[in-house]
Amino acid sequence: MQGKKNYQEKLFTSFQLSDRVPKTNFYRQLSSVLEVDFLYKRTQQYYGKSGQKSIDPVVFFKLCLVGYLENIISDRKLIAHCSMRLDILFFLGYDLDEELPWHSTISRTRQLFPEAVFEELFTHIFSLCVGKGMVSGHTQAIDSAPVKANASMDSLELKVPAQDLKAHLAEVRHISKADKEVYRKAKEDKSTKAEKTITANKGELKNIVSRNKKWRADQDQRVGAGNKGSRYTSNKTHYSPTDPDARISVKPGKARKLNYLSQLSVDSAHHVITDIRAYHADGKDNQQLQDIVLRTKKRLWNHGFVWENCVADTGYSSGENYAFLEQQQLQSFIPPHGTYKGGPEGFEYNQEGDYYKCPKGEIIPFKKVFLDYRTQTKKKEYRSSSKQCKGCPLASECLGKTAKEKRITVTYYRDEYERNNARVNSKQGRYMKAKRQSTVEPVFGTLTQFMGLRKINTLGLKQANKVMHLSAMAYNLKKYLKFIQKTAKSKAKAQVIKALLKNTFYELIFSFLSKLNFTSLIFKV
Repeated sequence: MQGKKNYQEKLFTSFQLSDRVPKTNFYRQLSSVLEVDFLYKRTQQYYGKSGQKSIDPVVFFKLCLVGYLENIISDRKLIAHCSMRLDILFFLGYDLDEELPWHSTISRTRQLFPEAVFEELFTHIFSLCVGKGMVSGHTQAIDSAPVKANASMDSLELKVPAQDLKAHLAEVRHISKADKEVYRKAKEDKSTKAEKTITANKGELKNIVSRNKKWRADQDQRVGAGNKGSRYTSNKTHYSPTDPDARISVKPGKARKLNYLSQLSVDSAHHVITDIRAYHADGKDNQQLQDIVLRTKKRLWNHGFVWENCVADTGYSSGENYAFLEQQQLQSFIPPHGTYKGGPEGFEYNQEGDYYKCPKGEIIPFKKVFLDYRTQTKKKEYRSSSKQCKGCPLASECLGKTAKEKRITVTYYRDEYERNNARVNSKQGRYMKAKRQSTVEPVFGTLTQFMGLRKINTLGLKQANKVMHLSAMAYNLKKYLKFIQKTAKSKAKAQVIKALLKNTFYELIFSFLSKLNFTSLIFKV
């Protein structure tokens, strides 16, 4: 007989979330392992002693974690999503008839707590992973990725130099259909006077002018010229009044955007994130490596680990970094830039005497150490005398048209480069390269695609740092739960196998004794 369901809402009902949320549910399991009551004492100093009660700080951090676990970056959408999920309500400690906090409360509370509180919670979750043996500590892979800022390229404004603005427009600003006026005026200019002022020197501005001349001829006709962010802009001449900490950056084949740079270090054992931080997107990776290393090494040391191997890509390569890592007693596995050659071709270097020998056997001695004003790096100069090169058949090819003596400039950190290159090209170096590609790069993909790090929904570098820490916490928690579930299953399986082996062992002994007629003697006794 066909059934038909008639629904009539009850006036009174008996309902408990604990009965409806399965024991195998992710958020129920997370609630049983995540103890963060220390946050009450840690955040107490940021509240007054009178007035209305705020959102529970533990509830706030749990709500933020849910947002990144569910890949939701909008606070408004997060509250709407949580109110429809029984398991999330159970995790937050809210009943069906309790109203969740207003979405703007999350934004205000995020601004209230400093970065240190978020970092402490990250370290607490990292400690949980350490306690379960998920971290080896000896090898860390480092990488970076741009994350879109909450600001538009159409709101960019020109920095004002000391000279008259109109003269600056004629000298630096490129003339095109896409740049005759600002598309979108910012409601509020949050930048400081220093951020509005041009700090680039004349040489840098001259380079920008030459680039603009090259673009001017075909910029308006090129493919994608009408897209947002397609105009040629520079951090030296433009700033964002909406988010002054956001910086213009570009990836090959993509449009220029306002971004932040996320620097990440990952442990090689079970891909646990050991450190994450937000930086300005216009900085180079090799400029930030030392800060990353010091912070990561301290966290690992506090948990009883000794860091041995630092693995990164070519972007982190520099002689200063190789020397710094050796001072920190770390082995670097960082491929050098293609520009590094160790010296001119055909010239033999003598390490003991610190000199070069030319193809004709003439010694080119070391002269001085100097700072390259263009790259701001230390270099060594080797220079021969004019007498040595006079009459040499290779002089025209070796010296050029005007030089009378051979001058060789190489990096000050040549020995550090060579030691690093030997490690990179070794069997261990090839293994470390594969380890980096399978460790840190997939983690970044997961964070940006599934953990709410595709865009920073806050303004400012400090707020961006909080967002990145929350995303990393969500990732580590997911890894942690998956690991303990897998461990529990493997332990249960091991116990079953142990019991079977034990029974089989006794059966074999009994069978062996039966064949020797020892069993009849035992029973007679």
